[in-house]
Amino acid sequence: MSTSVEKIECLIIGSGPAGYTAAIYAARADMKPVVYEGLQPGGQLTITTDVENYPGYPDGIMGPEMMNNFKAQAVRLGADVRFGMVTSVEFVNGGPQKVVVDYEHQIEAETVIISTGASAKWLGLPSEQRLNGSGVSACAVCDGFFYRGQDVAIVGAGDTACEEATYLAKICNKVYMLVRKDEFRASKAMQHRVLNTPNIEVLFNTETDELLGDMAVEAVRVKNNQDGSTQELAIKGFFVAIGHQPNTDIFKPYIDMDEQGYIITKPGTSYTNVEGVFCAGDAQDKTYRQAVTAAGSGCMAALDAERWLGARHAAQ
Repeated sequence: MSTSVEKIECLIIGSGPAGYTAAIYAARADMKPVVYEGLQPGGQLTITTDVENYPGYPDGIMGPEMMNNFKAQAVRLGADVRFGMVTSVEFVNGGPQKVVVDYEHQIEAETVIISTGASAKWLGLPSEQRLNGSGVSACAVCDGFFYRGQDVAIVGAGDTACEEATYLAKICNKVYMLVRKDEFRASKAMQHRVLNTPNIEVLFNTETDELLGDMAVEAVRVKNNQDGSTQELAIKGFFVAIGHQPNTDIFKPYIDMDEQGYIITKPGTSYTNVEGVFCAGDAQDKTYRQAVTAAGSGCMAALDAERWLGARHAAQ
């Protein structure tokens, strides 16, 4: 490990809509932010095709292009965007916050904004990854619009899966809901909503065997795990709603989180339990998980960090 330590005013960990928006605001506040992009520069939107629900793009925009725009704006305003992954941290109230990048580069930051996001859980099928963005999605609210009037399938048994199934049912012709066990995990209220929606067909004891289609999803082959029988369902969209995993493991010794690993922020702010450390985006948001809400929370985090730093400097 190198012995020299880089000292900076504002470190932003992660580069999705939250991280880049935080960088834009921090750069405009002359905080000279340094952004480490992580293993997936641009975040989950880089594996999304058309984005039609982000304000300001009347004709829609491709996810990777939008994130390139975010990055270019942050760089133009003075953010130092770097490829690299934060591999360990040592946080302390009031700082400086010690961070190691790629196991060797040491940083001491006056403020840190965590915007590492959350990763969708997948089934692990090669065809699922091959067709990701070409009929396969982990967000019905984001992508359901593209399957208006068509038949789709959704995998999951919890509240989120039920909520997304009923959302899809409003715009799609038919929704197959694939549930691995013989019952839902969702609340009774959500179960009733699904079971009382006429164009949702629930297939219990059903697992996804394979997604079919060369360039886009054309069907899904499912298997009944009780009798071993299989059938093919003709669909155009396949939605995976088996949960998300926040990318927060390295912060666990220092930052308060809920049982799922989402960072807990003080209500109405981006403040964590450690003074000088802030959080934005899907790493702390398990409710909305939208690009526009992530960007908004990135703005909040940068403003909070600027004000916190200003008060700290004034008191010294």
